[in-house]
This record gives sequence, C-alpha cells and structure tokens, in this order.
Amino acid sequence: MTEQTLVLVKPDAVERGLTGEVIRRIEAKGYVLTNIRLVTPDRAILERHYAEHAGKPFYEPLVEFMLSGPIVAAAFAGDAVIAGVRSLLGASDPTVAAPGTIRGDLGRDWGVAVQRNLVHASDSTESAERELDIWFGA
Repeated sequence: MTEQTLVLVKPDAVERGLTGEVIRRIEAKGYVLTNIRLVTPDRAILERHYAEHAGKPFYEPLVEFMLSGPIVAAAFAGDAVIAGVRSLLGASDPTVAAPGTIRGDLGRDWGVAVQRNLVHASDSTESAERELDIWFGA
C-alpha cells in the first residue's frame, strides 16, 4: 500500500548545503517526491508540529533551533515510505548513527542536544497525516 510521509530538512542541513543530498538519497531508494517547499517557519507552525512534546525538557531548545533558519519541507510517497525513510535517516543521535545512513554519513557531533540532526521524518501514518496537513494543507 502506498503511504505518504513528511521530511523536514532542518536548518543545520540547509545551512551546510545538504538538502539536495538528503532528497537524492530518499529518491534513490525509490520514493517519489510529491511536494516540496523552502520555508522559514514561525513559532506557531512549530508549536503545532511539536505539540506532543510540549513541556518536555528538549521542547524549547528544539523549537528555538528550528526557528534559527530556513528548512525544506518535503512530502514523499511509496510503499512503506515511513519505515523506509526512517531507516535511511539512521539513529537520532548522529554520533551513533550507522555509517550508510544520512545522519551517520552527514551528521556532526555538535556537543549539544540531538535536535541538530539534519532531518525529521514522520514516525507513523497518523503523524504523517497530521504533519503533512500542517506543512502543506489539506
């Protein structure tokens, strides 16, 4: 069954010129790019996106980081795209992400919380639907 997922290329990856490489790797796996936009998010959209994490210790630093520069929001489709993209990304912490994954190959150890990990991807069908609506509308 074909699914859709959201991928956010975070400010650290955009700043380092890695957007094309992130998109290339996902497309090379066979997933189809269905929508893409460069956006400088405001607090309201980020609060909607990260609502489930409100009140957690990492919430405010994550929102502040995501406000620090432009991001690329991309929608991809394909069979098992949610699990497939998350596998391509690797572990959230770039220091321990496996070689061959996006975070393992391109991520850096910033000595800070793992919000500077290049990219976000939806973790479930429900999250993907909610996140795609936030970033691209119905």
